[in-house]
Amino acid sequence: MAKSKSAHVSETPATALLRAHGIAFTEHPYEYVEHGGAEHSAEVLGFDPFSVVKTLIMQDQDARPLIVLMHGNRKVSTKNLARQIGAKSVEPCKPEVANRHSGYLVGGTSPFGTRRQMSVYIEESILELPRIAINGGRRGYLVAIEPQVCVRLLGAQPVRCAIEL
Repeated sequence: MAKSKSAHVSETPATALLRAHGIAFTEHPYEYVEHGGAEHSAEVLGFDPFSVVKTLIMQDQDARPLIVLMHGNRKVSTKNLARQIGAKSVEPCKPEVANRHSGYLVGGTSPFGTRRQMSVYIEESILELPRIAINGGRRGYLVAIEPQVCVRLLGAQPVRCAIEL
């Protein structure tokens, strides 16, 4: 029986998009735990939870979906976010709705290669980090990239809406 590469995960729409744009990234598979979140992946991979970025699918008052990229150890102030993006309100999508918009399963959502085009907002302080780990399009799979890739490929707009957990 042939040995498989232990650190390589099969292609996802996210990694296909990154490769197509010549973006350098490293792969970081880990044992996925239901409701473990970014804190769990940071712990098992030995990353600072502040540099692990979660991809959140939210919606405005008109049910228009949007993506928020947030530090793994912070949560989103939906009130501050809504004010900054000119919305009346913003709330997280229900998991089945988020799955439908993104084409990924919640817990494995990447901002890259989503099924539907959505506005992307990134917590401003993420852009100051040298590298981030972000979901690669599958549960239990992060990719490490430079945070500016989110601005270049996704048109991510900086916002300030982080709340300490």
